[in-house]
Amino acid sequence: MSNPYIQTTPEQLSEMLAKIGAASIDEIFNDQIPADLQYKSSFEIPEALSELELQAHLAELAARNRVAAPGSGFVSFMGGGIYDHFVPSAIMQVAGRQEYVTGYTPYQPEASQGLLQAFFEYQTMISRLYDMPVANASLYDGASAVGEAVFMALGIKTERDRILLSQTIHPDYRSLVATYMAHFGVKVETVSHEDGVTPTAALEKAIGDDVAAVVVQHPNYFGCLEDVQKIGEIAHKSDALFIVIADPNSLGVLAPPGSYDADIAVGEGQPLGLNPYAGGETVGIFTCKKDFMRRVPGRLVGLTKDKSDRRGFVLTLQTREQHIRRAKATSNICTNHAHNALRSTIYMSLMGPNGMARVARACLRNTNKLKNLVEQRKPEAVAFKQPVYKEFVVRTKSPAADVQREMLDRGFLAGTPLSLRTNAEFGEDLLLISATEKRTDNEMEQFVNALEEFL
Repeated sequence: MSNPYIQTTPEQLSEMLAKIGAASIDEIFNDQIPADLQYKSSFEIPEALSELELQAHLAELAARNRVAAPGSGFVSFMGGGIYDHFVPSAIMQVAGRQEYVTGYTPYQPEASQGLLQAFFEYQTMISRLYDMPVANASLYDGASAVGEAVFMALGIKTERDRILLSQTIHPDYRSLVATYMAHFGVKVETVSHEDGVTPTAALEKAIGDDVAAVVVQHPNYFGCLEDVQKIGEIAHKSDALFIVIADPNSLGVLAPPGSYDADIAVGEGQPLGLNPYAGGETVGIFTCKKDFMRRVPGRLVGLTKDKSDRRGFVLTLQTREQHIRRAKATSNICTNHAHNALRSTIYMSLMGPNGMARVARACLRNTNKLKNLVEQRKPEAVAFKQPVYKEFVVRTKSPAADVQREMLDRGFLAGTPLSLRTNAEFGEDLLLISATEKRTDNEMEQFVNALEEFL
């Protein structure tokens, strides 16, 4: 073989190509990737730099970054799924220990009790936070958790082939569900929002006995609070599953999904002690009712005792694609975000119930403080007249993307232009802005002063 890292022999390659009816690997790529997206030229790799030259080059590249850090004079009001929360320094002091950094989700549980215990603690804390009986050892991110929740619902409601998504769900999550379902003959339908929330009358009209699940986000993508109690009742009246996407940070002040009878509750765990690097360090939260435990995707860690009556942690219910029962796999998700889940566990341990509540109340207070400042200057600028948590939408005079660029020059990450995330599904004049517990009154006042002329 010319490449020692590719173990397929020429004979095996020919056999596989013949089996699928392709003349070459290039033919497969040409069929899958449009010609205008294929890179035809050769890669021109420059000569290697010395270590000294490389360090200087990397330092020059890093200097171009605009960092929203204390004392930088650069303040973030970005939200839309990834948030600028305070991350206690103790998290990395603990999570940075070599036994955690080098450890991966174990395949031999008896040799990895420490890691398994950490995941068990994560599951326990998430289960209590969401008030749901079962939580897995995490998934990749919030979007993958939503996709897996929909797959689970279809596996439970096998005779049904429709999924109802609220338009107020994060657009990336809706896009992922559409991608997951593209080749399964499942109809994914969107219930359009009214004034930033899911209209229950429209939902009642859209639902039927062919709907496997109703999916809603609370707080939703616009920061607005949904009538989850009513939406859940509508879903269950048609015997559909009720799937809720919930921000874990919000559960310090809002009722948890289990309290209003959610069947499956998922979320993005980035607010739990993870940094917003380049789109976010993420961890997918997945919880469900006990009846559905055997269908949980990914890993589930359990507590048991050995024959000597000693406590032990084990991977359990492993109907997963890479184990001996892979023919009965409930999902193609085969791992978890182990280190990020560990860091979220440390965060929740440090904060405790009271700390989680204090952070949530601070976010609630700051969001509404910022919203009131905008309404005092330009009452008509606030797009939706709904209660909000951690973010809200404002209307701008010019395209929100232009406003975002203008505000960068004034020292602010002003928020997320909705049209950039949704291919103009929402207007170009809509800007989603967020205020977490980190924002001070002075920062918010300066931000509104700078933003006012664009509203």
